[in-house]
Amino acid sequence: MEITDISVYQVDLPIAEGSYDWSGENSYEAFDSTIVQLETDVGFVGWGEVATLGSAYLPAYARGVRAGVEELAPTVLGADPTQPPVLAERLDRQLRGHPYVKSALDMACWDLAGKAADVPVSTLLGGRFGEDVPLYRAISQDTPEAMAECVATYRDEGYENFQLKIGGDPMIDAERIRMTRDELDDECIVDADANTGLTRPEAVRLVKEIKDVDVYIEQPCHSYEACRAVRRQTDHPFVLDEVMTGADAVVRGYHEDAMDVVNLKIAKVGGLTRARTIRDLCAQFELSMIVEDTWGSEIATAAIAHLAQSTPAECRLASTDFQSYNGVTTADGAPETADGRMRTPRTPGLGVEPRLDVLGDPVATYGGGA
Repeated sequence: MEITDISVYQVDLPIAEGSYDWSGENSYEAFDSTIVQLETDVGFVGWGEVATLGSAYLPAYARGVRAGVEELAPTVLGADPTQPPVLAERLDRQLRGHPYVKSALDMACWDLAGKAADVPVSTLLGGRFGEDVPLYRAISQDTPEAMAECVATYRDEGYENFQLKIGGDPMIDAERIRMTRDELDDECIVDADANTGLTRPEAVRLVKEIKDVDVYIEQPCHSYEACRAVRRQTDHPFVLDEVMTGADAVVRGYHEDAMDVVNLKIAKVGGLTRARTIRDLCAQFELSMIVEDTWGSEIATAAIAHLAQSTPAECRLASTDFQSYNGVTTADGAPETADGRMRTPRTPGLGVEPRLDVLGDPVATYGGGA
């Protein structure tokens, strides 16, 4: 099997609640998603997606995805998509860095590999651990009262895991955490995620202010070193995200006891191929994981679900379903979600069928004489 054609689509994903807000005054009413279609000489079609969460979250931006696909198209055309790790190595040699660019292409190859083998992607990634996976609900940064009210609403819908967007004044952040924690039973998990928005002194003030609260602390500062220093001054379970960009970072963090949990995002590490390697490494180190992506619609959510479902249950802290955050549906057959949990499709590949009327015309095509 060979890849003969690449089609690139651009879709805006409006936020159903109006906006998505986090530290550094980052606020978006919609995210720019790139969806990639790979066609083969035997008729199979594969789909992948990447949305970068704006341009201020990671060293990545939406238009860069599409420029990068143009750069990589000659390497992808003619490749065998049933061997994603082989193509991943070729992409890394062709374009140094820019992992987010490669993610949608790699995801589409896994979709094709699953269809060719007539099995779900989760089977190829390691099997199906359990019938579903727990979801977290991200709570946009707002007043403590508004965030507590939002948590209560989603609690009543069955969610037991919450990610609070903090990263402002440490004393206000402390109130955000306390008020939302008070809305929940002891079995529920609260993760206070600053998305690198605190300085080291601010983060130390915060963890000392909430030392009696049952809460996870996620990526308070920009650098690994600052986060590790804060980690050494708190007993709270600690999550690292933005600085966990590859297997080497995980190994360093493990040996220096810098975290208890790794937030594993597919696009951040270059696609499902690299994410699987890091997932298996974390499992060997007995590190828990939040399995997700930087954003996306039904296509990216399906990839998240397959990676999470194929992760041993004792290593999964939570996952997410970005499809429920968006005001538009890009594909049918997406993972089923109910009562704060997500179930992976059992159909071959990712299990989704994009809605071409929503995707519109391709913004770029490669191969087939294009």
